[in-house]
Amino acid sequence: MRVFLAGATGVIGRRLAPLLLKAGHGVTGTTRTSAKVAMLRELGIAPVVVDVLDARALAQAVAAARPEVVIHQLTDLPSAPGTAGYPAAQESNRRLRIEGTQNLMQAAKLAGARRAIAQSIAFVYAPGEGIRAEDDPLYLAAEGVRRLTIEGVVALEREVLQTQGIAGVVLRYGLLYGPDTWYETPPRPPSVHVDAAALLAIDKGAGVYNIAEDDGAVTSVKAKHELGFDPAFRIAHSANN
Repeated sequence: MRVFLAGATGVIGRRLAPLLLKAGHGVTGTTRTSAKVAMLRELGIAPVVVDVLDARALAQAVAAARPEVVIHQLTDLPSAPGTAGYPAAQESNRRLRIEGTQNLMQAAKLAGARRAIAQSIAFVYAPGEGIRAEDDPLYLAAEGVRRLTIEGVVALEREVLQTQGIAGVVLRYGLLYGPDTWYETPPRPPSVHVDAAALLAIDKGAGVYNIAEDDGAVTSVKAKHELGFDPAFRIAHSANN
């Protein structure tokens, strides 16, 4: 299948691209800067430099790739929680999730894509007792920086799941840990190793899935049964990486 991987140079995108190629898919991957084109070529995918906030340029890039499947792994989070730049980063990420997702889904629709898979997060559920499942309510009453996150997630998921003519899949990741992330070990529930998050859902599943370890915060039973999610999955990295 032809795959358009938006956010190919991100921490999950870099892991996902080789898995897609190994599975026999043709992959076009995006970056916002020409400085990362070489990285994409080394991964073995066709590079395209585009800003997803530029709707016209993005539509042209997606149309040229003629994808059957569009994968949304876009984030804009240069600053970790607790750092001075974190609130501003959340505002940028909110815009990316709202405007960028809308642009990407409209471009996918115009290009004739039939399926979309998008990154979301599993730490957005409303407070309460017990393990959270996909149909539990989100924390819509959140305030401050947290509210920016929730607003972005709600808009992203709505766009992916409700764009007419495209089968949408939303992967709600736990907090990522492992190489190239902010955390070496699980920071707090729900968490997931970044390798396990590089899940192929090209031709499986529909709707929303929690992608996290069995740490008592959320259940990933649905993803295990329908997508083959394995929280213990790890990628064999070469000594040069």
